[in-house]
Amino acid sequence: MALFESGNPALSEKRFRASNNPQAMASGEVMTVKGTLNKFGLLFLLMMSTAVYSWKAFAVNDNSNMLPLIIGGAIGGLLVAIVISFKPVWSSFLAPVYALCEGLFLGAISAFYSNAFSGVAPNLIGTAVGLTFGVAIAIYALYRSGIIRVTETLRSVVFSAVTGIAIFYLIAMVLRMTGWADLGFLHEGTPLGIGFSLVVVAIAALKLLLDFDFVHQAAEQGAPKYMEWYGAFGLMVTIVWLYLEILRLLSKLNSRD
Repeated sequence: MALFESGNPALSEKRFRASNNPQAMASGEVMTVKGTLNKFGLLFLLMMSTAVYSWKAFAVNDNSNMLPLIIGGAIGGLLVAIVISFKPVWSSFLAPVYALCEGLFLGAISAFYSNAFSGVAPNLIGTAVGLTFGVAIAIYALYRSGIIRVTETLRSVVFSAVTGIAIFYLIAMVLRMTGWADLGFLHEGTPLGIGFSLVVVAIAALKLLLDFDFVHQAAEQGAPKYMEWYGAFGLMVTIVWLYLEILRLLSKLNSRD
């Protein structure tokens, strides 16, 4: 999920080298924090629309024929996110596509978790959603108040941690698919598994902090208007990741013997 590269100072400098455009700034065609948040709100609504669709499809089909929605939404969202990360200028029309794909995936996977834990945790999804927004609001408040400052060291540490987690997840997936090994703690409610999820949730929250800083710094530097879509896309990538990790953590906590 480390597709929004706000943790890479060198890349950020390269990204905005052409952004300090006096003509664009004079015409007002520059990125703003308000514009980015408005576009994030639109992306969120698009994601929720397809999430509701796949949630209802899960209820109707009772867990049958849901793999196309889960796999299609996940792969579609990943491919679109990769393209956007290399071509931010396309984000104005690809970011909505990403939101729609992620909605299909999140609605189906959330319905799956809700059904699986309906007996022990009937409010699992509501709790995960509430915690996700609670963490996001708290992180933004800490950032805006200056209690937590984003430094180059913090950027480097978080970027390295996110990259390491992505590589680890990829290795674990390959090992499981090939049958060589199954890292059970990734899915089980053991102390190690719960501890690992807590660490990942914390890193996802710090990644969100970097994303907020990215949006504010880009706006201050006079980034092009299309970067509002790129910034909104980046926020959505991290919040989706944060939600999935919180959902995984809650499922582990509720699966303990």
